[in-house]
Amino acid sequence: MHIQDIFKQRSTTVSFEFFPPKDDGAAESLFNAIAELEALRPSFVSVTYGAGGGTRQVTHDLVLRIKKETALDPMPHLTCVCHTEAEIYDLLENYARAGVSNILALGGDTPRGMPDHDRSRDAFRYASDLVRFIRQFKDRHAGGLIPDPRGFGVGVAGFPEGHPATPNRLHEMDHLKAKVDEGADFIITQLFFDNRDFYDFRERCEIAGITVPIIAGVMPITSIGGMKRMAELALCSRFPAPLLRALDRCADDAGARRVGVHWATQQCMELLDHNVRGIHLYTLNRSKATREIYATLGVRDSLALM
Repeated sequence: MHIQDIFKQRSTTVSFEFFPPKDDGAAESLFNAIAELEALRPSFVSVTYGAGGGTRQVTHDLVLRIKKETALDPMPHLTCVCHTEAEIYDLLENYARAGVSNILALGGDTPRGMPDHDRSRDAFRYASDLVRFIRQFKDRHAGGLIPDPRGFGVGVAGFPEGHPATPNRLHEMDHLKAKVDEGADFIITQLFFDNRDFYDFRERCEIAGITVPIIAGVMPITSIGGMKRMAELALCSRFPAPLLRALDRCADDAGARRVGVHWATQQCMELLDHNVRGIHLYTLNRSKATREIYATLGVRDSLALM
């Protein structure tokens, strides 16, 4: 279903994110989690894409399997790094043939094994360029591969704590506005642990004239090591003192997980009270924490949040 129709049907969307499995065992474990989360009837599920296309085929295969074997609406990530127009076009064509309706268009990070990669050689330097290309895909495909006159629904990333590569927050909003002006239908934010960062980001979007729906990205901490990896990867840079104090009192990862799930649940409850347009839960390819958050929120599935 096109994302614009999803937003029309649901006053609050709830979605999940998965990443491609590394081997067959991980793939089956992931699909067990997907089967458990399918019962929650999320608005859509997104599937990440490795830097430089490292997991391109795995992402593609997972998206098609979700589309074929479940009732879920998969949304694949596409990134600019290390890609030609022909490669992106082929991916869009394959997704269109499979009935995929929406794409998340991202700038992407330079692969760790390619520190000297020259981004100027990439066909798409910025996510706004990729958004424009996706928007033009339907017009370029004379066969009418996408029956919807709107073409693909397109989402882009937002950064409540600021983009790590753009310390100037004014320039950051200019870049986000450029993505929306090229045709992005909605924004999914990077994860954050202080809702005040999200509220400030939402207000700055309003000031900048960005009016598309903004979905809040929430990830429950499930271990101390996981939290440290988030910081190292610059997935999140602000850990509120109350959260750190609570984690510091934990004797082990089991305690840290309970704190993390509780914190994420409180985040979601407050976001719902402040009329968030959607919540995007980073599942880490597991279902238990997500199901616990749902249970504490007191809903059976995402439709109960309408």
